[in-house]
Amino acid sequence: MPDERGEFRKNSSNDPSGYHPDAERSNSHQGDLARAITNQSAMEIPKSLLHEIMFVAVVCAAQLMTQAGLAIAIVPLHIIGDGFHVTNPGQLSWYAAAYSLTVGTFILVAGRLGDLYGHKLMFIGGFAWFGLWSILGGFSVWSNQIFFDICRAFQGIGPAFLLPNALAILGRTYPAGPRKDMVFSIFGATAPGGFIIGGAFSALLAERAWWPWGYWIMGIVCIAFSALGFFAIPDSQPPKLSLHIPWWVKCDLLGGSLGVAALILINFAWNQGPIVGWPTVYVYVLLIVGFLCLAIFLWVEFHATCPLLPRDVFSEEVAWVLGCIAAGWSSFGVVVFYFFQFMEVIKGDAPLLALAKFAPAAVSGAIAAVTTGFILARVPPSAIMLIAMFAFTGGQILLATLPVHQTYWAQAFVISVLTPWGMDMSFPSGTIILSNSMPREHQGLAASLVNTIVNYSISIGLGLAGTVESQVNRGGTDTFRGYRGASYMGIGLAGLGIAIATMFVIRSITKRDKTESPTAVDASTMEDGL
Repeated sequence: MPDERGEFRKNSSNDPSGYHPDAERSNSHQGDLARAITNQSAMEIPKSLLHEIMFVAVVCAAQLMTQAGLAIAIVPLHIIGDGFHVTNPGQLSWYAAAYSLTVGTFILVAGRLGDLYGHKLMFIGGFAWFGLWSILGGFSVWSNQIFFDICRAFQGIGPAFLLPNALAILGRTYPAGPRKDMVFSIFGATAPGGFIIGGAFSALLAERAWWPWGYWIMGIVCIAFSALGFFAIPDSQPPKLSLHIPWWVKCDLLGGSLGVAALILINFAWNQGPIVGWPTVYVYVLLIVGFLCLAIFLWVEFHATCPLLPRDVFSEEVAWVLGCIAAGWSSFGVVVFYFFQFMEVIKGDAPLLALAKFAPAAVSGAIAAVTTGFILARVPPSAIMLIAMFAFTGGQILLATLPVHQTYWAQAFVISVLTPWGMDMSFPSGTIILSNSMPREHQGLAASLVNTIVNYSISIGLGLAGTVESQVNRGGTDTFRGYRGASYMGIGLAGLGIAIATMFVIRSITKRDKTESPTAVDASTMEDGL
């Protein structure tokens, strides 16, 4: 680190980040970095109602377009597969999994870059990148499936930059209170609507024209939102980074690289296993290397000067919330993916008809998000999380027991109405819990953690379900049985969410009772008397 003369000197400390200050100065740098980031924390609420509506709409478009990006692969899945002459279910699942993989993998890094260099800049750049790779994804029709999968993976990096920076912009614009709760709930409410809108346009274009048009149009829309963000989002003071430490240390380049490598390798192995078989050597080798990278990442973060995950971020409440979200959203990916597979493959519905059957999710999700915004200040967050886990589980059970020739209104309709309550109660409540429990300088990190778990869990859940499907479908001859097995896997994941949320509720009640115990009250009274 630089000495009093501004020159760098060596130090015997073992800092794996490549920079070697002693422990005391390392802690000082973390505090200086936090204070520097805080300089950009305050963002003014738009003064006019019209400007505020435009501001919220553009920021919420990040969530809407992210879910639309997932839908444009899931809804017309088999039409896209036919274009590449692909029918293998495992290979088809990569169209969605590759996208969710990079969305979840790069979010933490994107959140740190936003904290350091400005959330508005990362937001605008995220939409531009999203648009570019959406357009290239359409052009992959003249290439092959591998290039399309690569485009889907690079496409997901755009939302990875959008989501944490969009939520950080909202978190730094609105102070804690009902207004902030409602804005965050509106952000969550756009998720099912984005999925339906993206799925509708992609299915319509795939059936009536050509499936690449869905990607080209989406790319144009993303670039338009990038331009709108420049005007709609207020400018904020950039952080004054006067720290005499290299940029790669501020960004935690080593830790970020290890974390990204670990998440990609683990996820790739998990989703590739059902396709080529788990005994294939490179699958379990990559899985082992991925977990080794994860272990090294955790060690690096513990010793790094400016870690992506500061130690004070990890609290008991954060652990409970992220555990619930991981279990619930992994089951959500399963129920959505296999709902459309059931309708299109088993029942023979066209993609547009299958989407119409899931369309009530948009209205139900909006109602769920607004309801969550109203009750967050009145109901313990742990209870809201438990309700969300029951919604995930209920939808998954209905899908796992759905008869082939049953009327739509008996179970399929209920699935489309019930499932969004899980996503639109867990996401806003989890985001607000973390946003309110972390200091302003970690707002980007709070948003990053939730979105990382949400999107990475979707991809991991699809890998788990795909593994079960490949093991029980009798060598691909019994598709229906394979879908049933995948849905039962989803029930297990959602049930795990109920178990975690139940323990979270019990822990919250116990903690509250201790806080309100007579001893605590007497101590408080004595302090008031003194």
